[in-house]
Amino acid sequence: MPSGHAVSRRWAVIRDAIRTQLWPLPTLAILVAVVAGVALPRLDAALDEGGLAPHVAYLFDGGPEAARSVLAAIAGSLVTVTALTFSLTLVTLQLASSQFSPRLLRTFTTDRVVQGTLALLLATFVYALTVLRSVRSGSAAQGDFVPQLSVTMAYLLTVASVLALVGFLAHLVREIRVDTMLRNVHREASLTLAAALPDGDHVDPTPTAFTPPATAAHLVAGRSGFLTSVDESALLDAARRFDVCLAIDRAPGDSLVSGTPVGRAWAADGTGGVPAESFPQLQSDVAGALTIGFERTSAQDLGFGLRQLTDVAVRALSPGINDPTTAVHALGHSSALLCELAAADPGPRQLRDEEGRVRVLVDAPTLADLLDLAVSQPRRYGASDPAVLVRLHTLLAELASSSARPDHRQAVADQLTRLQGTVAEQRFDEAELAGLARAEALVEGALQGRWAS
Repeated sequence: MPSGHAVSRRWAVIRDAIRTQLWPLPTLAILVAVVAGVALPRLDAALDEGGLAPHVAYLFDGGPEAARSVLAAIAGSLVTVTALTFSLTLVTLQLASSQFSPRLLRTFTTDRVVQGTLALLLATFVYALTVLRSVRSGSAAQGDFVPQLSVTMAYLLTVASVLALVGFLAHLVREIRVDTMLRNVHREASLTLAAALPDGDHVDPTPTAFTPPATAAHLVAGRSGFLTSVDESALLDAARRFDVCLAIDRAPGDSLVSGTPVGRAWAADGTGGVPAESFPQLQSDVAGALTIGFERTSAQDLGFGLRQLTDVAVRALSPGINDPTTAVHALGHSSALLCELAAADPGPRQLRDEEGRVRVLVDAPTLADLLDLAVSQPRRYGASDPAVLVRLHTLLAELASSSARPDHRQAVADQLTRLQGTVAEQRFDEAELAGLARAEALVEGALQGRWAS
């Protein structure tokens, strides 16, 4: 049976796939609107036939022609407003893609305010059209029928739609600010980190040597794309069922090509490879445990948040934009995220079975890998800007002070050496060199366990 945390990780993958689409919530709202547009007029008719029709001052009390005019006006205006909302959303997506990073588009498609506003507008439009068909003018066989409750509900939904549009515009203005986007990326990356914490039931807290033999069989990718998630419980079940050990060499976020190796498998006793008769099924089970998509997602990809933040910093440092302040802000978020990652101690994970034997090795980026992702490109493209270089030094000092692990501090020391080489290649005046020297001293002090003022 999969553990509670494994189930939670699977649900996180499914939830991420749903919430990053614009269509589910509006589609659900349209279905509810159709049901309500059919059911409420029937309730109106039942109340009218039973002599229980409400006579309340604020309910609609016009005739059939007035009801048709109101519903037609609501439906016509909502089409225009919905088109405007879609247009504003697309313009915002284009702005975010061109000025900051194409990978930031996910922050808008997952926005509940955007999804909720579109859902309300479309639901009101569909509801008004559905109710319109039930309004009846008097004839020899039947009298007038005006669904008072239904028309009143259409009016209330229209008022709510207008208020939602005003709120949407205010929300949109706030969301296109770079500080808001950086905060959203940071928050989503923190949630990914919390969801990807090791599963205490199977993960080895004290990793041991786990080296595949030369006779290990290669497991290949079933199709091309990005590895978005790894079902560790499924891999562990497959390893136990076939009595083998598995090493998955690719981590969520890596690009895979169909038919190329993604891991290795060998007999659990270490005597050789996998029997030929069972290897095809093992290959199929492993492929089923690896979810491959056309884009990177935040479901299990620890580096995706840092990739987005680094993209914003690099784009801000490009000659066409030349906005080092935004780059410095992005590096601040990267620093906070790296400190969170240091506390979680990322890296390859060893999974054990119930007997305590290591069965599966799942690759994952180490802190050194993630630090290089956050620092290397901003260091290269911001090499001539002292403010960016000082912020990079501060990032290293903050990370060194937040973790006392020798391998973490060694990663910081390696990045400091590379940063010193970058500074040495530039031409700065004396004041700028003095500021950079103070920043360098800050990192060196943090590596020794002290924080210099």
